[in-house]
Amino acid sequence: MRDDGAPRRALIAWALWDCATSPFSAIVVTFVFPAYFARGVIGDEIRGTELWGWTMALSGLALAVLAPVCGAIADAGGPRKPWILWSSATAASTTAGLWYVTPEPGSALLGLALVLVANTALELGAVFYNALLPDLAPADRLGRWSGRAWAIGYGSGLVALVLVLFVFVLPAEPPLGLDRASAEPVRIAGPITAAALVFFSLPLALLVPDRRRSGEPLLEVLRAARARLAGTLGLLRAHPSIARFLVARLLYNDGLNTLFTFGGLYAAGTFGMEVEEVMSFGIVLNLTAGLGAWILAPLDDRLGSKRTIILSLVGLLGFGCLALLVTSKLAFWIVGSVLGLFVGPTQAASRSLLARLAPEDARAELFGLYALTGRITAALGPWAVGTVTALFASQRIGMGVILLLFAVGLFLLLGVREAGRG
Repeated sequence: MRDDGAPRRALIAWALWDCATSPFSAIVVTFVFPAYFARGVIGDEIRGTELWGWTMALSGLALAVLAPVCGAIADAGGPRKPWILWSSATAASTTAGLWYVTPEPGSALLGLALVLVANTALELGAVFYNALLPDLAPADRLGRWSGRAWAIGYGSGLVALVLVLFVFVLPAEPPLGLDRASAEPVRIAGPITAAALVFFSLPLALLVPDRRRSGEPLLEVLRAARARLAGTLGLLRAHPSIARFLVARLLYNDGLNTLFTFGGLYAAGTFGMEVEEVMSFGIVLNLTAGLGAWILAPLDDRLGSKRTIILSLVGLLGFGCLALLVTSKLAFWIVGSVLGLFVGPTQAASRSLLARLAPEDARAELFGLYALTGRITAALGPWAVGTVTALFASQRIGMGVILLLFAVGLFLLLGVREAGRG
């Protein structure tokens, strides 16, 4: 881990890759394309949601296989940037291809294939992007840079979402002569997202330094990577705090993902919010999450990453309980907005905590496992919330599953030892 850190411009260029990927998350994964695919392409929201869910699950499975393997190869061979730039180029080209997903069932397979490749590529790129952080940031500024990268990423996603919704999707007469009958105002979101990905990846390509190649022949690098993978369990046994943290993060991150998946459904079902209100609430939640990541980032370096995550999880539990207890729409807006402040710091400090815990020669491999823990139980939280909601015929009780995931993750995190912090 560097004591002096890379030049500030290199760190800014590194952080901008969060801006490159966030529009994809906001537009393609969360808000715009899932609804378009289900309603416009398939014409059946139930079937469309099912196919979209299976595609995301398949992407997670591919990542589970590829992330640890590629991470081990990168640790054995040296450089990280080629992996990031390859993933960015792959995701940009496939995301741009979403323009050709027309509103007819015949386009469904094309759309799912493009999203599968793009999402897997970006998730894989994030493994090496995260592993770059401790090579660039000073040891006492890891949390600050991780948090601010998350924050500007949220900002980029919001700007892209607002641009697509209010400039192209919502106007009665879309600009550029786009044909609403063939869903062109929605389909244009693909090329826009791809352009943002390319634009914000350029600074990383040009300004961020990278590790030198090992100089070993490719066959030797692959052999070394195989040896690293064979020793992964031994690595985790030798570093029990890392293993415990990865399990804790698996649980509370599943809670966060489920919160974003069901937050809009809860707002609509319990408080009678219309689609426009739910969308506005989602924008506010993303905005406060970005503000929280920016404002609380210095705490990561002062208090330690573990304590920052604990503080954030306590905030999520407290305001999450209030969100399930309030009965007025106004109170829900207020409590939900404050709750968002603790989402960003949880994610940002998790990245910096692993950067602090990971041995220097195994960072990419461990961030591969980190990516795996973010995906391997992606269906657990939604399944549990849906099952409990149906069992008790109550959205409030069903959403309580999210609080349970936060609580168990917090309990496990308490046993993690952060060097110099306890």
